[in-house]
Amino acid sequence: MRVAVLLEDRCQPKKCNDECQSFCPPVRNGIECIVMHEGNGKPIISEPLCIGCGICINKCPFDALVITNLPSELETDMIHRYGENGFRLFRLPVPREEQVVGILGANGMGKSTAINLLSGTIRPNLGEWLSGERPWEDIIETFPRGELRDFMSTVADSGVRIAVKPQYVDKIPRAFDGKVSALLQRVDQRGVIEETAEALAINHLFERNLPELSGGELQRVAIAATLLKDADVYFFDEPSSYLDIYERMRMVRIIQKLSESGKRVIVIEHDLAILDVLCDLIHVVYGERAAYGIFTPPRPARTAINAYLDGFLEQENIRIRDKPIQFLRGRMRGEEIGEPILEWGDLEKKLGTFQLKTDTGKVHSSEVVGVVGPNATGKTTMVKMVAGEIEMDAGWCTMEAKISYKPQHVRSDFEGTVRLWLDCEIGTKWRKGEFHTTVIRPLQVDKLLEQDVRKLSGGELQAVSIAICLGKDADLYLLDEPSAHLDANARMEAAKAIRKTMEVNEKAAMVIDHDIYFIDIVSDSLLVFDGVGGENGSAVGPLPLRKGMNRFLSQVGITFRRDHDSHRPRINKHDSRKDREQKSRGEYFYAE
Repeated sequence: MRVAVLLEDRCQPKKCNDECQSFCPPVRNGIECIVMHEGNGKPIISEPLCIGCGICINKCPFDALVITNLPSELETDMIHRYGENGFRLFRLPVPREEQVVGILGANGMGKSTAINLLSGTIRPNLGEWLSGERPWEDIIETFPRGELRDFMSTVADSGVRIAVKPQYVDKIPRAFDGKVSALLQRVDQRGVIEETAEALAINHLFERNLPELSGGELQRVAIAATLLKDADVYFFDEPSSYLDIYERMRMVRIIQKLSESGKRVIVIEHDLAILDVLCDLIHVVYGERAAYGIFTPPRPARTAINAYLDGFLEQENIRIRDKPIQFLRGRMRGEEIGEPILEWGDLEKKLGTFQLKTDTGKVHSSEVVGVVGPNATGKTTMVKMVAGEIEMDAGWCTMEAKISYKPQHVRSDFEGTVRLWLDCEIGTKWRKGEFHTTVIRPLQVDKLLEQDVRKLSGGELQAVSIAICLGKDADLYLLDEPSAHLDANARMEAAKAIRKTMEVNEKAAMVIDHDIYFIDIVSDSLLVFDGVGGENGSAVGPLPLRKGMNRFLSQVGITFRRDHDSHRPRINKHDSRKDREQKSRGEYFYAE
């Protein structure tokens, strides 16, 4: 089955010479394989006439075409298709009673489309996009007998009530700018505001206006608003974003409790450690971004994540990544670090009622320091002091190092394309050479060059911002939550890009993040923050990675082991035998 997709946002017919049509062999032989739309001038590709030569893909100056062959048996599994050369989705995840079902895959694979189909917001067209809405009876007949067919029958007969926690919680204040209490009272259908607020520790936010909240506070309020709705199915889209590890584990317990009450729960999450401990079953979704997505049948969480990291789906006999993502056991870190680039001691800063203090520390060339700790304990404050954005009240810090800083919340009002933005910020070094190979291509920034900066998604903007930060000429690179809004694969690629840049150029980096997988891959050492959020914070280190993690996780009260196949970090179930054994030995991180 041949699939030909035009990526509308990339196609620029006014800026090209119709190369896709001009170089097409069937067109040159008089066969109308590609014709240009009379209205917008964009190509329309006939899949039956296309020979799959790939010439048009290579000749398109804007990478706007995807043409690929898929197994013919998938044709009967097509659930929905957007237009003639539009995105198509194959198969659906299955909501299950009393189980948390996870979805794991890259952005742009149809996860949002799947949610709309399962909720009945969109009626499946089974790939027949020209024939209008099909009767539900015909649609139901195409599903094999089982849980999905039963569920879709319910959607068709009486509909299902759904509650969705949106992906981008920072957009909520644009829709509602009143007080937190007013928002929660407005959506409360179950009459459990007090219990929900206490479980998520947001009671103190009730009299605050939504635009005043931090990202983590907005996330917890969004989760609360979702839980308060009386629904049959609950969808949580990236519920861990902006949350620290304490809050992520709290979120895990709350969602699992919701599932145990008999509700169906589906979670889209890119923090693999959290996805692993939260979900009973996981659907992997693979394909080509913005072109097509294919859901696999559900697998146990461990099996699905290991297959995803390996990049090979054995049951489907398909490779979804060129090479596996590896977590190297017993890796010696920091062996090649050089001279100190930055040193500090006894820093102090008071912001309102909040007080930050640090010990003495230093960062060396070729070293990446991970920065971990609870929210609102001063991580961003310290990075801003180092960057010179805010003044310190006491202490000392060497200020000779040239700094490149990526803030926590990335925004851009740049008017123009990504290509122009890169040229303005870092010159032409991104176009070729080592930087293009280690940063631009792995982060897929090369696929975004002709897009308008103001129309980038959160993940796309994050990827470009990381590239710009790493592309600047500096001695020390400061990155605040670079994994936010990136999918799981992009997070691993970003971590490797940061490490490689520091090693090759003998520079240093400080990286604030809450994703344990990300921190494990990127860090040589850890700067650990303690304290009470919003009241006081203290920084210790940098410490060796294992020592720093043990200190950090002992405060959280969770332990990690290594998976014996992939060597990835896995959270031990609370009070399990492994959990108790590691705590008794003080080994919270990767006990052998």
